[in-house]
Amino acid sequence: MLDIALLPGEYAVCRMAAGATLPYALSTGLRGADVVTVSWTSDGISVICPIDRAPAQAVVETTWRCLRVTAPVTLAGTGSLAALVDPLAEARVSAVTFSTFDTDYLLVPTVRLTEGTAALQRAGHRVTG
Repeated sequence: MLDIALLPGEYAVCRMAAGATLPYALSTGLRGADVVTVSWTSDGISVICPIDRAPAQAVVETTWRCLRVTAPVTLAGTGSLAALVDPLAEARVSAVTFSTFDTDYLLVPTVRLTEGTAALQRAGHRVTG
């Protein structure tokens, strides 16, 4: 069982062209529980951020809600992402995941939040927020 916190606000999953410059606003003034993650590849730049920080030049996916595993996750730990994604897949709820050094995050479409959190709770996880 994992303790999971629903972060406030909606999130965007964005794609920017390879070599694009990240807006300065992505790296400054994060509020409270805000999370921003950036991944660079030769194909482009992927950004996950609060919807109001989505880069103007980015292709933006539908709005998402962000869930955070509240207990620290060790890098050697196994199975925590599967424990989150498997119940969502069974409930046919899309998910986007990312990890930091300290913990795991997952996004579910805003329109499927109720179904997603219910699936996680049926799997034995505690969802707060």
